[in-house]
This record gives sequence, structure tokens and C-alpha cells, in this order.
Amino acid sequence: MTVSALTLQLLTAEDPAGLLPAREQMALSLGWHIVLACFGVAFPAMIFVVHRRGIVRDDPVALELAKRWSKVSAVLFAIGAVSGTVLSFEMGLLWPGLMGPFGDVLGLPFAFEGLSFFVEAIFLGIYLYGWGRMPPRRHLLMLVPMAAAGVVGTFCVISVNAWMNAPAGFTMVDGEVTNVDPWAAMFNDLVFMQFLHMWVAAFMVVGFAVSGVYAVGMLRGRRDAHHRLGFIVPFVFATVAALTQPFIGHLLGGNLGDRQPAKLAAFELAETTESPSPLRLGGVLVDGEVKWAIDIPVLGSLIAQNSFTEPVQGLDTIPEEDHPPVNLTHWAFQTMIGIGTLLAGAVVLFWFMRWRGRDLLERRWFLRFAAVAGPLAVVALEAGWIATEVGRQPWVVYGVLRTTEAAGSNSGLWWLLGATVVVYAGMTTGAVVVLRSMARRWRAGESDLPSPYGPEPREEVAR
Repeated sequence: MTVSALTLQLLTAEDPAGLLPAREQMALSLGWHIVLACFGVAFPAMIFVVHRRGIVRDDPVALELAKRWSKVSAVLFAIGAVSGTVLSFEMGLLWPGLMGPFGDVLGLPFAFEGLSFFVEAIFLGIYLYGWGRMPPRRHLLMLVPMAAAGVVGTFCVISVNAWMNAPAGFTMVDGEVTNVDPWAAMFNDLVFMQFLHMWVAAFMVVGFAVSGVYAVGMLRGRRDAHHRLGFIVPFVFATVAALTQPFIGHLLGGNLGDRQPAKLAAFELAETTESPSPLRLGGVLVDGEVKWAIDIPVLGSLIAQNSFTEPVQGLDTIPEEDHPPVNLTHWAFQTMIGIGTLLAGAVVLFWFMRWRGRDLLERRWFLRFAAVAGPLAVVALEAGWIATEVGRQPWVVYGVLRTTEAAGSNSGLWWLLGATVVVYAGMTTGAVVVLRSMARRWRAGESDLPSPYGPEPREEVAR
């Protein structure tokens, strides 16, 4: 679809008045919240590693890291709770055509997600206030249910998105949703692979973001044991995630041509069906013609179809009303792949040089790269979600419900969007101010900042 055609479609009077503000609101809310969700999934595991090291090796540096990271986790959890609450209200408010007919289908994962949130909050509180008040090994175990709750909650949310891509658990009879099976909907055909893809992405984002903080510290001359351990632990998690993610993504993309051929065609910028199909790097679709792309013969068929000859179905074989915004989908997909490849190459280089006896943490160019790796991982995460969501358009539930049918007619949603922008901007500013204040006080030597509303500290409980 050309830019002019897309603009005309957005402006047409046939679209509900609430469609565009609902899209903008969901893009803002999901794009903002997904980063915080990554910390809820991955950060507890990293805290567990350094806390256990501190106990087993009697390492005060590791224990101090665990204590600091837990306080950062509390700040991020607090603002994530607000953004997650906003999202729970938005689904029904912005998309009445989805939640009205399909509320019974989707109710189960949303209920479990709510329970997981409360479990995570309870054990985060116990862990925060357990320092010096619980036996160390019991205190360490408080991280296990906290981490498990974060994973379960994320699984439940991902199951809803996977269901939108692979609907299951209901039948349509004369336009009515019947024979509802919420378990079948929750455990649809795509849920495990899509969750695994997101779970690994969370460790990439958090691993590179946290290690990047300590890379900045080392660039400023702070090369003590605290900063080296603070870099290495999350970087190990990021390494494993960065190297496994390409394989998971390839498996997730298997049979995409059969499930959502228009999305695959947009990913590959395949205007026509070619056998074998090339891998198309860059380029844009202008008036039905691909321009400024670099074609690598055969590789498109090999990656997308696991074949040297099987073609990628072209957009010209799919009705135009079923085309997603092609250029946005294509560039989001390639941005995700490009950044992921870059980060995977960087971790391979780091460990290879370390094996050869050369520590890249002594090289300022590598520390600079490590400092920007976190933001790059966030960009890759956001690009992946854009590719997934925009590539499914014009369907909100693929093959069943179009996005235009799910939106409401309330033009007043623009006011809600404006209020959400203000609230999210305030939360972002507040989080940055609090985290920078905490970091400044830690650097000044205040090793035990008080937790909010915490009781007065007591002497360390004997092991």
C-alpha cells in the first residue's frame, strides 16, 4: 500500500471516530510498558545470581549489588504497576468490538495476570524489607516466587497476543461467539514460541541495559570490583539471550507464509512471487514497485521457507484490503534483525577476545559500544513488536475481526490520549529523577538507602 493510499484509508469517513486515537493510545501504552515488563521478567534472576554469590562466597560486593538492584527493581515495579493498570482499562475502553464479543474467551489469561501481579508485589515487598531481618538463605528464596510470578504474568499477556495471531477456543455461529474454551484460547498454537521469543528478548534488554550502566561508570574511571561484577553478570545473561534469539525467531517464523502470508510478504518486501525468492535488504515499496533494495538471491526462500526454491507469496496475490502498511512492517522487521545480529556479534567478539587473554573492558571503544547496547536492545524490542502488530493489520484477530470493527466511535478518546501522554511523561521524569538520586547517593558512600515505608533496620539476623 502506498503512503497516499494509507493516508486516504486513515482519513476515510468509513472508519470509526475512535480508531486513530485508540491506535495511538495502544502504541504509546504498550511501547512504554513493555520495557518495564522486561525488568519484571529478567531482573529478579540477575538479582538472584549476585545475591547467591554473596552468600556462597561471602562476597560483600555481590550482596551490595543485590541490595541496590532490588531497590531499582522496586522503583521500576511501581511505575510499571501504574502503566499496567492503564492497559487493563484500555482494552475495554478503546476496543469495545473486541472485548465485548470475546471477553469470555480472553478473561482467563487476564485473571491469571492479575493474580501474578499481586504475588510479585508481595514477594518483592518481603525481599526488600527482609534485609537483616531473615536468615540469608531464606531471604534469597523470596526471589523465586517473585521471578516466577513475573514470568507467569508475561506468559498470560503474551497468550492474548498470540491468540490474536492464531485464534482458538471459540466458534462463530451467525456472527456470534459460541463454544468458548478459554483454556484452548490461552494455550493456542503460537503461545509457547511467541512467549519464548519475548522471554529471551527481556533478558537481552535488561542484560544490555544494566551492563551498559556499569560500562558508563568504567568510562568515567570507576573500575573497581563493584563495577566489573555489575557489568559481567547481566552481560552473561545478555550473551546467552543474544545468541539463542536468532534460532528462536527462526522457529517462530516457521510456516508464517501459511498462517499470515501478507505479513511475510511485507517482511520480505515481496511485491511479486519469485522462485526462488531473494533476501531483500532495505528498500521501500512505491506505487507497487520495490526501490533502493539490495537483493541477495535465493536467501529469502532459504530463511523464510527453509527451501532453496520455495517462493515467498507476493503481495500482488493478496487482496489489497488485506495488506498491512508494508514499508513500516518491512523496516521494523529489518531493524529488529539488524540490531539483533549486531549485538550477537558483539558478545561473540567479547568472549572470544577474553578467551585469547584480552579484556575488552580495558578498551574505551568497547565500553562506549556497551553503553549504547542497552538502548539498541530496546529499539530492537520495539521494532519487533511493531513488526508483529502492524504486520497483522488490518486484523485485530487474524481472519476473524478487523481492527476497524473492534474500535469504538468515541472521538473523545483524543482527550484520553493527551492525559496519558502527560501521566507517562510525569512517571518517566519521576523515575529518572529518583534513580539518578539513588545512584548519586550510592556514589557518595551511602550504602544502605532506606526503602519506602520500611521499618527501622535491625542487626543482621544470624545465618
